[in-house]
Amino acid sequence: MHILHIISSPRGNAAFSIQLCNAVIDKLLAANPGSTVQVYDLTNKSFPHMEEVYLQAINTPAEQHTPAQQDAVRHSDDAIAALQAADTIVIGAPMYNFGISSTLKAWLDHIVRARVTFRYTEHGPQGLVENKKVYIVTSSGGIYSEGPMASYDFVVPYLRAVLGTLGMTDLTVVRVEGTAIPGVQDTAMEKALASIDVSSAPSLVEA
Repeated sequence: MHILHIISSPRGNAAFSIQLCNAVIDKLLAANPGSTVQVYDLTNKSFPHMEEVYLQAINTPAEQHTPAQQDAVRHSDDAIAALQAADTIVIGAPMYNFGISSTLKAWLDHIVRARVTFRYTEHGPQGLVENKKVYIVTSSGGIYSEGPMASYDFVVPYLRAVLGTLGMTDLTVVRVEGTAIPGVQDTAMEKALASIDVSSAPSLVEA
């Protein structure tokens, strides 16, 4: 198994999302010895926000790209290659102001490409990134999986929509939540760790 780990928190090892992602990956590695992990730390490997030359590049055949367009689309090509090479993707998506970070949004903008990761059909978009297992690992100071604040969660529904459009529909959500709530925060990570289930992940089978 080849695992792609997407980090979007700037808090390093103190980040709840990174701690929980690492726990998910540890369980995947324990279940699949010999697997490999590629880390994409978006806080260090920043993806530029969309600009005119990038939009021109993704709407122009590759053989017609100018040098500037080739440079603009390079980040996208690399990100898509890493995505396609992975069997399992673990995405750390801490909640900021009810949504994902701008760094994670920029990465998504570079992997969502018509004719490359999805295509338009008469029946709507068809995803071209298939046979992937995805873990969405999200952290939040409040509780958004249920209760009165559930409608304010724009992390998981958005990622389900975007990744599903690309063909990645086998999603498992792992949450650490309530990290800022007295009486909840002390056991939030313990509860999150206990919820990790990697039994649905693809396994290596000897022929």
